[in-house]
Amino acid sequence: MYDNPKEFARAVRIHVAKTLMRTRDSHIGGGYSSADILAVLYTRILGLTPDRLHDPNRNVFLLSKGHIAATFYTTLAYAGLIPMEDLELHLTDGENYAGHTRKFVVPGVEMSAGSLGHGANLGTGIAYAKKLQGLGGRVFVLLGDGECNEGSVWEAAMFAARFSLHNLVLIVDRNRLQSYGSDEQVLNMGDMAEKFRAFGCHAVEVDGHDCAALEELFARAGLDGDTRPTAVIANTVKGKGVSFMENRLEWHFKSPNEEQLAQALEELSR
Repeated sequence: MYDNPKEFARAVRIHVAKTLMRTRDSHIGGGYSSADILAVLYTRILGLTPDRLHDPNRNVFLLSKGHIAATFYTTLAYAGLIPMEDLELHLTDGENYAGHTRKFVVPGVEMSAGSLGHGANLGTGIAYAKKLQGLGGRVFVLLGDGECNEGSVWEAAMFAARFSLHNLVLIVDRNRLQSYGSDEQVLNMGDMAEKFRAFGCHAVEVDGHDCAALEELFARAGLDGDTRPTAVIANTVKGKGVSFMENRLEWHFKSPNEEQLAQALEELSR
């Protein structure tokens, strides 16, 4: 529907704002910080189509920060993997479009999410299985930076480095805000790139809203001869694209009202 990642991300943000106003769902801030990352992956990197969702040699994407489900569903719809009309089912009783993603019931959703810190481990397992079976395709996992407070993330990094899983790409949405404060206030993670390097990963930092830089980095990750797993620290802005949401903690929880929606749509349409 949109070949240009920037236009794709803009369309996703607009649709998400409308959905969350209607359903009173939350996590718009973290969804907006991730939107450009998702747009680049789904327009330029993953190469997923409805008939390839079960191809064992496909690229795999896992949303570990599963609370941005509305943004992910919208991404899947704009990528042509689920019907656009399904977005109207978000948070509807008895339907499959829950506030956290669920595997098996929504095409393109590769893991059930809820408790944080699981996606890195599942992605590591899939990457290891691909390597053992000689299968193609890489595994991309999107994590939140607050999620990296979980020790399981670092266990996954150690395992992936130990077994040279160059087909694994861990992407950290580094927006520096989590549920109850800044990352520094809650549990200071310091230099995350250096931490991933200490655990044996090839770690790089990038502007998480620079689609060209993201595309260049994702395109070569794990394919340039380096046998280490890749950790991408994507520096982002929570609530990116809407002035009154940017870097504001409350938009981890809030949904826009009608007046705020109108302002958001006006800014996103410029």
